[in-house]
Amino acid sequence: MTSPPRDPHHAPWLLTLEVVEALQKAFKRDVLRIAVSLDLGRSRREVMAGEDGFWVDGVPYPYPARVRERTIYHYEQGEWTPVSRFGSALYKLVPTTWGPPTFEIDGIKMLVSQGVSPLDDAHAKVGLVEVDGVDVLDTCGGLGYFAVAALERGARRIQSFEISPEVRWLRTLNPWSPGADPRLELTAGSVLEHLAQLPDRAFGAILHDPPRFGIAGELYAFDVYRQFARVLSPRGKLFHYVGSPNRLTSGRDVPAEVTKRLRAAGFRQVQAQGDGLLAQLR
Repeated sequence: MTSPPRDPHHAPWLLTLEVVEALQKAFKRDVLRIAVSLDLGRSRREVMAGEDGFWVDGVPYPYPARVRERTIYHYEQGEWTPVSRFGSALYKLVPTTWGPPTFEIDGIKMLVSQGVSPLDDAHAKVGLVEVDGVDVLDTCGGLGYFAVAALERGARRIQSFEISPEVRWLRTLNPWSPGADPRLELTAGSVLEHLAQLPDRAFGAILHDPPRFGIAGELYAFDVYRQFARVLSPRGKLFHYVGSPNRLTSGRDVPAEVTKRLRAAGFRQVQAQGDGLLAQLR
């Protein structure tokens, strides 16, 4: 098939092994038109399947030269390449059975995807802190699923931080990440660089979803929690991801340590909620 002209901009389509196999099987069965999702399950559209590629709205695209499991491909500069990027580590967008993808850093999964969609998981956690009508501090923005959930639940404004340029790039290709919204401000950088400058009692809720303790222990420090207590409005709530490290192998009870620090910082009500802690000021 004739390849589409080279274009400096990537086409908006995303492919996975599941989609490519569906197209190839359709062609072998002489089913030339088939409805598939080219945006990780957000929508479905009819495309024409061919032996070497497929057509979308009359524009031909070749199949990727090699398609791997647990890999998402985007089309740029006339070829399909994995949605992954090397920085200080390998950052990779990874498909899930639910549609919204997770991502990995050097093969370590950053978001829940087993048993629940990472976006549904974010909705459940955001629902704990009651964001309707309040300003929200989103400390570690990631793919933006906390922000999506908070926007859909009526947050007035979201101040989000994401230190990794690779993760911010993944967001630009992920159709489930938040789009432009005047209520969402994403700052490139670590929340630790800006926390001391945030005004007192500026937020009605805080969503703190740091990497696991072994990767980013500085985000579990007492001084961070003391700043959270300062910028949070009276009776405001904090959801803090802590994970569930194995005390037998790590030698630490991270949830217990975090609970102690939060209480010392002024959070008098702290309770376990799944893989995190829900805390409230006096």
